[in-house]
Amino acid sequence: MEKNVAVWRAMRDDTYFGFAGRRKKRRSRLIAGILVELSLLLAVGVIFFYEQGQTAGRVVEATADGYIKWVDFNVSYEAMCKAYEYDIETYGTQNHLNWIELLAYVAAQRGGSFGVSAVEDIRTIAERILAGGTTMEEAAGDLKYYPYYLEAYSAVLGGFVGEYEIQETAGGAYVKKYGLKAFLPIAKGFPYSDYDDFGVSRSYGYQRQHLGHDMMGQVGTPIIAVESGTVEALGWNQYGGWRIGIRSFDRKRYYYYAHLRQNYPYQENLKVGDTVTAGEVIGYMGHTGYSTTENVNNIDQVHLHFGVQLIFDESQKEGNNEIWIDCYALTRFLYQNRSAVHKVEGTKEWKRDLDMREQTEESPVDGSGGCTGASESRERFPLQGSVTFSCWRACAASGRGSACGCAGSPA
Repeated sequence: MEKNVAVWRAMRDDTYFGFAGRRKKRRSRLIAGILVELSLLLAVGVIFFYEQGQTAGRVVEATADGYIKWVDFNVSYEAMCKAYEYDIETYGTQNHLNWIELLAYVAAQRGGSFGVSAVEDIRTIAERILAGGTTMEEAAGDLKYYPYYLEAYSAVLGGFVGEYEIQETAGGAYVKKYGLKAFLPIAKGFPYSDYDDFGVSRSYGYQRQHLGHDMMGQVGTPIIAVESGTVEALGWNQYGGWRIGIRSFDRKRYYYYAHLRQNYPYQENLKVGDTVTAGEVIGYMGHTGYSTTENVNNIDQVHLHFGVQLIFDESQKEGNNEIWIDCYALTRFLYQNRSAVHKVEGTKEWKRDLDMREQTEESPVDGSGGCTGASESRERFPLQGSVTFSCWRACAASGRGSACGCAGSPA
């Protein structure tokens, strides 16, 4: 009997201490896991504040001489689409939301980062403004770097959205619109492929970074002027081959189109000093370049090298202070607006189907746009009757509605 009791007690103690040991091990693992998570959170916090400090340092440095010296354009395609959507949908209303201001607000909040929450951040501030809960001026008032991002993003996107006139049929009358007036640099109907290659290594001549965006396609593909402007450069460059440089009218953007076609690189009669309109054919894709001798195909892959340089001061135009931005998200965004072209019989030329001109007169304006990838621009906010654009916008800003006395009424 005593032996059985002893055995039972031994088994009980073994079971108890076994359970206790396992509980102790589980508790130790739990504590270790919590400590690891706390360490990770601390590391993330340190990285976040470090990045915020780095961003602040870059912004301070970038504006030290009274003008912006550097821009990291990290705005995502999705963020541009959402901001543009709000701009188009609120056009002609009292609370017209400016898409660049929305993007600058999110950038100032996030230190220039556009992660997965950026679209929701845009939606949140836009809906607050539309609901009358705040204004952009009030919301951005406490954001120290909002003015920097607004100026920087205005330099990038300032010529993309606005009023313009375009034909709806070849040779037909011009229709006044509001929306995306910048174009993809590849003509509609011509295939191409691309990826985000900004900053990758290049070695011809010297070791350097690739400061542009390559769009691979076929020899002779028509190249389109992204934005209206003035031709500043035309001719041979040993790196870019046959190339075109076009300066925007506000002189903030310099568009660079390189590696154009051998023997017939440009639109006929194009020369330095010419004014070009967004959507025009300006040249043809090829693979010239990497040679001090003109008209040589030394590039293996047929492609367009497309670059965008920002210029806040003329000292930045050439030299070590040049600012080139990543164009990949921009080209994705511009894909929705491709210029349709046709071949001019008996020549090597292609011409746009529908002519366009910048908006210069006060008149009714239709809204067009929509970030829908391959979809075409569409009319969204026609102004009916004889209402003039200037009268309606002044009326909307005053909040007086139909009491303004403008002729006609908004649809």
